[in-house]
Amino acid sequence: MNKGITTEEPSALPISNGMKRLVIITDTWHPKLDGIVRTTQQFKTELENRSWEVLVIHPGLFWSAPLPYYSELRVALMPGRKLARLVDNFKPAHVHIMSEGPLGLAARRLFLKRKWQFTTTYHTHLHLYAQVHLRGSSRPVARLLRWFHSAATKTFVSTKGLWSELEAQGFKNLVLCPLAVDTDLFRPIPGAEHREPIFSYFGRLAPEKSPEDFLALDLPGKKVVIGDGPLRASLEKKYGGNAQFLGYLRGPKLVAALSRSSVVVFTSRTETFGLVVLEALACGVPVAAYDVTGPRDIITNGVDGVLSDDLQSAALKCLTLDRNKCREKALQYSWEKSTEAFIANLVPIA
Repeated sequence: MNKGITTEEPSALPISNGMKRLVIITDTWHPKLDGIVRTTQQFKTELENRSWEVLVIHPGLFWSAPLPYYSELRVALMPGRKLARLVDNFKPAHVHIMSEGPLGLAARRLFLKRKWQFTTTYHTHLHLYAQVHLRGSSRPVARLLRWFHSAATKTFVSTKGLWSELEAQGFKNLVLCPLAVDTDLFRPIPGAEHREPIFSYFGRLAPEKSPEDFLALDLPGKKVVIGDGPLRASLEKKYGGNAQFLGYLRGPKLVAALSRSSVVVFTSRTETFGLVVLEALACGVPVAAYDVTGPRDIITNGVDGVLSDDLQSAALKCLTLDRNKCREKALQYSWEKSTEAFIANLVPIA
């Protein structure tokens, strides 16, 4: 463990009104839906409820183009000058980078040039995504990620498991900032569960999420797929006779679909957290997942989910679990607690 670093969650320090101006830079934003977008939006809302002024700088504010292999994600083109202008006009007291894309890189360069302190969040194992999409070595991207975050005064991580994993790879200045779930929105709907088991996949239909691992399982009852992405057409063509594809759902419709589920099967091996795991648990639904970083840090094996390399066995075992225990686990992840940690770990730019 790095000297002077602790995994204990910090208590929020008082920040005067003059210091409550924050710029968040992110390379992913609406209309795309993913964990970074949902987390950034929630932090913005929570901070504004605490009288902070928050500016989110995202690709929609710039000329942008879709990534060739990831068309839902648009990247900002030559953002440097406009980024500096947006930051200067807002006059922030704190700046935070949520992602390592073109905007994140431009912000890093700007802040270092000005000798500003800044913080970052490690959200995504981009080296594993690159390995899946580009079928090459993950090491160059892993080195790039370590270099990117090395300039930050602090790098936020969501779990102690992720902390240990990154520390072993040479990352420094790590601090714990747990993520959370909106338990007012995601909650069980009484009587929604069906008699016959419904096994659900919930997430993006993309190679890095391994959705076919779910669709190929031999399970009783029904299979439901909640989500969309580049693999949907091919998966629906191959498995449409055995599974119902619902596409992206939001709000009450998403909560209803989750509450009807008997088990959510989470197939990703590339997660740093897995927000959808928490959202399923909040609806009282146990989760079957691989025993990897992310699910391992949330699920208590055999209580609110099952972790195993054998997803079929894990999914079937989940049918016997107490749904009340799932809800109890989700209630431990409050946005109040998460936001307090976020505020406590911010640093002034000077």
